[in-house]
Amino acid sequence: MSALGLLTGDAQTFLSKVWASRVHLHRGEPDEFAALLSLRDADHLLTSTALRTPSIRLAQDGAVLSESAYTRRATMAGKPLTGLVDARKALALFEGGATVVFQGLHRYWPPLMNLVAELELELGHPCQANAYLTPPGSQGFALHSDSHDVFVFQTAGVKQWEVHGQDGPEDLLLEPGLSLYFPTGTPHAARAQETVSLHVTIGINQLTWRGLLERSIAPALARVPDSHLPAGYLDDPSLLTSALAERLASLAEEIRQLDAGAAVTADIRRFLTSLPPRLAGGLVDGLALRGELDDSTRLRRRPGHPCVLSDDGEHLELLLGDRAMTVPRWIRPALEEIRARPDFKVGDLADHLDPPSRQVLCRRLVREGLLETVP
Repeated sequence: MSALGLLTGDAQTFLSKVWASRVHLHRGEPDEFAALLSLRDADHLLTSTALRTPSIRLAQDGAVLSESAYTRRATMAGKPLTGLVDARKALALFEGGATVVFQGLHRYWPPLMNLVAELELELGHPCQANAYLTPPGSQGFALHSDSHDVFVFQTAGVKQWEVHGQDGPEDLLLEPGLSLYFPTGTPHAARAQETVSLHVTIGINQLTWRGLLERSIAPALARVPDSHLPAGYLDDPSLLTSALAERLASLAEEIRQLDAGAAVTADIRRFLTSLPPRLAGGLVDGLALRGELDDSTRLRRRPGHPCVLSDDGEHLELLLGDRAMTVPRWIRPALEEIRARPDFKVGDLADHLDPPSRQVLCRRLVREGLLETVP
C-alpha cells in the first residue's frame, strides 16, 4: 500500500475530492500505524537516546514549558553539549500532565523517515512528522490552527479532537487505526482520555500556485535594472508614471515569452534535487560492492527514493532527490527498466547493456543511494 493510501484508504479519491478542501477520517489497521511509532518506541526515544532540543519540547495546558525544566548539560570529548533531555525530569513533568512533543521525526526515526519520503513523492509537497505523547486526561495545546495541511493518526490510547471544519465544529474520538486529515487553517485541539495517548502528525508544507509563479518570473524580474528612482517624484509623480509603464510592458512581454514547460521542468528539478539524502544501509551496500557483482546480484529501489528522468534534448539527467546525475542518453532504456521494477537482477538489463556496462551502472546507482542490495 502507498503512503497516501495508508493514511486515506483510497488515495485517488482523496486526491480528487478531499485534498485541501475538507476534514477526512479513515479507519486503517492499528498494527500498521503502531509499527510507525509505538508507545515502546516513544519510551525508547525519551529515556534511552541522547535527544536534544529542538528535537523535543514539552507543553501543558496551552503553554510550552521552558527547556531548562527538562534538559541538562554534558560533555563529549571534552566539548560541552547543551539541551540534552533529562529523562528523569521529563518523566516527572509527564506525570504532572505535560505533553512530550517529538519534533522532526522524519529526520531521525526510520519508519517515519520512509513514510514521509514516500508521501513527498506521491504529493509533490515537502512533509514533516511530529509525535505527541500525552498523559491521561491532559491537553498539551489550546485550540489553534496550523499553516500547513495535517494528517493525524493515533498509535496508542484515545484522544478527543475538536475540529472546526467547513460544516462547523466536530468532536472526534481518535483511537489506534484511525487517521484524520484537515486542511491548512483548520482550528483544532485535542485531549487524551482515560489512558496515555500517542499520536503522530504529518504536516504537508504546500507548494502553491503563487510560489510557482514567483519562481517562474523571478529571472525576468532579476533582469530589471535595480537603479534608483528619480529624485523629486513625490512632488511630480509623472517622473515615474511613463517609465513604470514602459517597464511593466517590457516585463509583461517577457513573461508572455516564458516557456511554461521549461518552467515546470525547472521546478520539478529544484524539488527533486533539494530533498535530504536517503542513504540508509549505504555503508553495508558499499562494503558489498567491494565483492563480486554479477548478473545474479539482486537489487531494489531504496524506499522513498526518487528516480526521475529529465531530458532537455541535449542532456539526460537522473534526479535522485538530493542531487542530479548526468548520464549518457543511450542508457535510458536500462534506466526505464530499473524504474519499472521494484527489484531486479543485474542480468535483467541484458537487453539494454552489455555485462560490463550494466555492472558499472548498477554499482554507480548503489553508490548514489538509488539502489540497495537485496540480502
